[in-house]
Amino acid sequence: MATYLAFHEVDDVQHWLNSPKREEIFGPLGITARTFHDPDGSNRVGLIVEIPDFAAFQEVMQSEVAAEAMKYAGVRPETLLILSEG
Repeated sequence: MATYLAFHEVDDVQHWLNSPKREEIFGPLGITARTFHDPDGSNRVGLIVEIPDFAAFQEVMQSEVAAEAMKYAGVRPETLLILSEG
């Protein structure tokens, strides 16, 4: 299992924090995520993500299902940055 950091901006932080889409999309892949938000109130958010199969994660992220989930959660996809450990 590898650990990654993911950062992006969202339209509404509270909506994003409460969105069930992360678990719906990532749960079946064994992916877990801890969510974070900017305490100064910007729309920047982050996650510490544990991903057992990064290739499967990348495949899902390119799917229409993920695009719809990001749209629902208010994710601004052009701001997504994923950093790997090490």
